Amino acid sequence: MHIKQVEELILQSLEHEMGGVQIYTVAVSCAVNSDLKEEWQKYLAQTKTHVTKLEAVCQSLEIDAKQETPGRKVVRHVGGALVEAMKMAAAAGDPAAAELVACECVVLAETKDHADWELIAKCAEHLTGPKAAALEQASDEVEDEEDEHLYHTKGWCRELWLKSLGMTAVLPPPEERQHVKTAIGAARAEQASEKTR
Repeated sequence: MHIKQVEELILQSLEHEMGGVQIYTVAVSCAVNSDLKEEWQKYLAQTKTHVTKLEAVCQSLEIDAKQETPGRKVVRHVGGALVEAMKMAAAAGDPAAAELVACECVVLAETKDHADWELIAKCAEHLTGPKAAALEQASDEVEDEEDEHLYHTKGWCRELWLKSLGMTAVLPPPEERQHVKTAIGAARAEQASEKTR
């Protein structure tokens, strides 16, 4: 294991979760659908908890949580760009279009988030002692939430796009109704929704 790169992963993940708080704050303000707004409010609260968990991981691994790295700066920049994209869409005056942009921004953010937490779990498998325990505990507590964030929001994005295109949409999406938390479950939910169109 390259411990310095593990530290980089943790710092980037922390930065990404901190940016996620900003992303969800703006996304909630862009949500038109009340079910989506409620879901994103829940995800915002969970993301704040993820920040706290990663700060605890930093403490356990003796990483300075405020340490600046080039990768962390990039993560902050990308998160800021997603926030700006949503604000730009909201300012254009079409609430439905802004909601779609917010959905896409959340999917992009959650894709990286999901990958980060998968990597954290892999690191836990290859480390030993207290470091492994800290990473394993954090990933065990967060993994299902991250799966839900990604797969449910992808479903919302697909269905809202279909609605905007004048096609039959299933809202809330099947991923939401079926409480999907795996890629296989998401694929099955999407296939099931096709049968109802």
